[in-house]
Amino acid sequence: MATLYQSVKDAVFFLRSRLPTKPEAAIVLGTGLGGLDDRVQAALKISYEEIPHFHPSTVEGHRGDLLFGTLGGCSVVVMEGRLHYYEGYTLQQTTLPVRILRELGAELLLINSAAGGLDPNFQPGDVMVITDHINLMGDTPLRGVSDERLGERFPDMSRPYDRALIGIAGEAATDLRIPLKHGVYVAVAGPNLETPAETRMLRMLGADAVGMSTVPEVIVANQVGFRTLALAAITNVNLPDKMEPVSVQQVIANAERCQPRIAAILEGVLQRWSSRP
Repeated sequence: MATLYQSVKDAVFFLRSRLPTKPEAAIVLGTGLGGLDDRVQAALKISYEEIPHFHPSTVEGHRGDLLFGTLGGCSVVVMEGRLHYYEGYTLQQTTLPVRILRELGAELLLINSAAGGLDPNFQPGDVMVITDHINLMGDTPLRGVSDERLGERFPDMSRPYDRALIGIAGEAATDLRIPLKHGVYVAVAGPNLETPAETRMLRMLGADAVGMSTVPEVIVANQVGFRTLALAAITNVNLPDKMEPVSVQQVIANAERCQPRIAAILEGVLQRWSSRP
C-alpha cells in the first residue's frame, strides 16, 4: 500500500502530464453546488476514477470530476464533488485531493458546501462566509505517523480562513448586491441530521451553521500552506423548538438556489485576485 506522500506524488505525476497549465486556484464544490462549471472556460476534464489513489464520490449531487480551465482571469482546477467521512473513507482519504491540488501549484483554496443554519436570523438560501470552525467529527486528518514531507505536524490554526480573502469576498458580494452572512461552521460526522437537543447544543457552542465536510479539508489546507476561503449555502434552518423533517432532496434544491450567487462571488474573488498589484 502506498504511503500518503507517495499517493500524492503518483497523482501529481499523472495530472501534470495532462495539464495545459499550472492552476493558480483550486475550488471544491459541495452538495448541489456543481453548476460553477458553466462559468469556467474549460480546457480539460478528468474523472476521479482515472486519477491514481483518488476515490469516487458516492453522494447524490457530486459528479466526481476534476475540471481544469480559467475563471475570473485565473487558471483553476475545480473538484466537482468531494469525499466525505460518512461515506466510509478515512479523513486522510477525504483530504488527499487537497494535498494533490496544492502540490500541483495552486495557492488559493476556495471551498463551498451545503450547511444547516443554526442562527435563527438565517434563512434557507442565504450564503455564509465561514470565519472560523469547530471540529466535532471526532477525528482529524493529521492523526497518525508524522511525515515532515507532508507539512508541519502541529500546524497553527489561529487563522484557518484567510482574512484578506474574506474581505475580498465581502467586496465582491457587495458589488453584486448579494447579502453575505458571516459565521462559525461546526463539522459533525453524519450522515444523520441533528436532533433538536444536538441542534441546541451546537448553537450554545457558538456555531452558526452545521455540516459534514469542509473542516478536515481546511485543516490540511493550513498544513500545506493554502490561503483558504469557504462559503456555505444555508439549505435549511434548524430551530430546536420548531424542528421540521428535512430530506436530502430539499437540501440539494436549496443548495442549487444558492449556486448562482456563490458562483458569482467566487468569480468576483478571482477577478480581484488576478488584478491585484
